[in-house]
Parts: sequence; structure tokens; C-alpha cells
Amino acid sequence: MKPRVLVVDDEPGVRKALDRGLRSEGMDVVTAADGPGGLRLAQTGSFDVVLLDIMLPGLSGYRVLQQLRAEGIGTPVLLISAKDGEIDQADGLDLGADGYLVKPFSFVVLVAQVRAVLRRAASESLRGPVRVGGLVVDRATREVRWHDAPVALSPREFGLLEVLVGRAGTVVTKDELLRAVWGDEQAATRNVVEVYIGYVRRKLEAVGAGALVRTVRGHGYLASDTQLDEVLSR
Repeated sequence: MKPRVLVVDDEPGVRKALDRGLRSEGMDVVTAADGPGGLRLAQTGSFDVVLLDIMLPGLSGYRVLQQLRAEGIGTPVLLISAKDGEIDQADGLDLGADGYLVKPFSFVVLVAQVRAVLRRAASESLRGPVRVGGLVVDRATREVRWHDAPVALSPREFGLLEVLVGRAGTVVTKDELLRAVWGDEQAATRNVVEVYIGYVRRKLEAVGAGALVRTVRGHGYLASDTQLDEVLSR
């Protein structure tokens, strides 16, 4: 699966340039234009790294980072700022940032830092839980809960939901699900994916979470909640 990057910056030109550049480097990119929207997306825990501007409307990058770390979300965060003072950088690192880039920065250097934090994260044996609305998928214990209700899934069902929630807000195709869950597009058919999506939906519906996994006709499947949809549609 492609590394998933969240870019949070209020400058449209910066968002567009980073989106285009990182995609050309083989990454899956989602963008947000303000602090509250960036926080909501990052709280899903479904990103591999967050590029976070410090000066944001609604909620500063410092506060977004502080809230993420307070909630136990360990997604690597690279702060981006026009401020190059040592105190500013120290404040960001003290809050739990994994790096600090000063505008204007070299795109080559940014990509190098992104790849460095991705390598460090990949070397860690324990992966944290992923959240979409009230659904929590714990990738370490392989447990799923909707608020306080456990959701019992077979290993294959868990794998399917893990991929969808791990890319929350992004459409995942049947072929991508075949590769990720069955290991090979030839190991099963697209109809099998539809069957297992049905299994997962029924189990989610039983606890009131059936609307979280949706079909995007002609494209694939999407895991998202209403508040996340509002952020992505801005």
C-alpha cells in the first residue's frame, strides 16, 4: 500500500504543490486547510505521516499536535513554519513533533524527511489503533469496537476493515483490497470482495455502525463518518 500523507496548510498554493509533488513520489495524499479540519482527519490515526503548518486558522499547528499526543496518537508529524527561531523549533519538538521544516523549504529535503520518518515508523513492531467516528480498530490486538460494543470479525473480515479504516476518507478499489487482504489479485475474485464487504457491513449494522462502510459505484469502497465527510468536502 502507498504511504498515506496528510497535508495541513492554509495556503492553497502550498497544498496543491505538496499534493502534486508527493503523489509523484508514490504517496497517497489528503489535504486540509485549517486546524480543526486537520485535527479531525489526523485523529483517525489512518495516516503514516502528517505535514502540519503552525500558523493555521481555527487552531494552531502547535495545538493540533498537542491534542494528538494527548490522545495517544503517535502518527509522525513534521511541522512546517515560516518561523526559523530556535525557540520555535524547540517548542514544536517538545510537543512531540518528529521534525521541523522552515519555509521556503526544498522539496527534496521535505521528501527525504518524510521517507526518514516512514522508515522509523515501519521499524516499530507495534501499530496503534485506527479510529473513524466511534469505531476503533486495534491493529495490535486485532480487536474492533463500536463505542463500547465489541465487533467479532473473522481474520479475513478484520483484514478488510483494517484496510478500509486505515485509508479512511479515500476510496479503495476491489483490486487494492484483493492485493492487501488476499495477497494476490489472482487469489480470489472481485465477487469475493463484495461478499466479504457484505459480511463486514452486517456485523457493523448489528452494533449501529452500518453506514461507516459505503460503496462508491464504479470505483470501490469508502470508510468514513459524517464529520469526516464534512472536512473532506471543504
